[in-house]
Amino acid sequence: MKAVILAGGKGTRLAPYTRILPKPLTPVGDMPILEILLRQLKGCGISDIVITVGHLSGLLQAFFQNGEKLGINICYSFEDMPLGTAGPLAGIPGLTDTFIVANGDILTTLNITDLVRFHKEKQAKITIAVHHRKVPINYGVIQFDNSQYVSGYIEKPSIDYWVSMGIYVFEPEVLTHIPQNEYLDFPDLVKKLLAAGEKVSAYPFDDYWQDLGRPDDYEAATQDFETMRSRFLPEEQNYDMEIPAG
Repeated sequence: MKAVILAGGKGTRLAPYTRILPKPLTPVGDMPILEILLRQLKGCGISDIVITVGHLSGLLQAFFQNGEKLGINICYSFEDMPLGTAGPLAGIPGLTDTFIVANGDILTTLNITDLVRFHKEKQAKITIAVHHRKVPINYGVIQFDNSQYVSGYIEKPSIDYWVSMGIYVFEPEVLTHIPQNEYLDFPDLVKKLLAAGEKVSAYPFDDYWQDLGRPDDYEAATQDFETMRSRFLPEEQNYDMEIPAG
């Protein structure tokens, strides 16, 4: 099984860190956030990795090289122009079997083995790992009708929803829906699949997940990694996982 890591973005929300480093190289503890993900993939038996690169790509290549130091095989796919979050997949050769796609800036305890097993059970074309979020609204919310008469008053409610974790399982047939050298984001790809009647499944995950979208997210991830390291890198405790066959 192969994995594609999306690492070509500019990471503007995490500026000023990303002015000199691509976001996947942002250090969390004693290693870059992307190295943690690569080690997790290796722990699941996934050692064939393609990293899509753009912004400051030379630094990513210089650091990870061909992956030999991590015991994996890394190759790189270059974006001459921005292609979105799904567009780069069309230019990657050899994706002929079920494969993983992941953002290069996430910290999670997700067991990828379980995700792949769920995907195969659902027989979906794409499975999206999703995480529960609750957003508090620190105001009284007023509901009123077209005549401006108040119909309800909710004091400081919260909104519950499920968000994409930036980790997916793909079947190779999905690539036929991604045009070559054209910009395409994942939400638009999912809409195309649904319109074509294809199955897209969601894998609910309630344990730890954080992306490095903003400076406060980065600070939280750094602290959490230090206190929960063995949960993010179980192979350091001689824990072994294996991707299911078939």
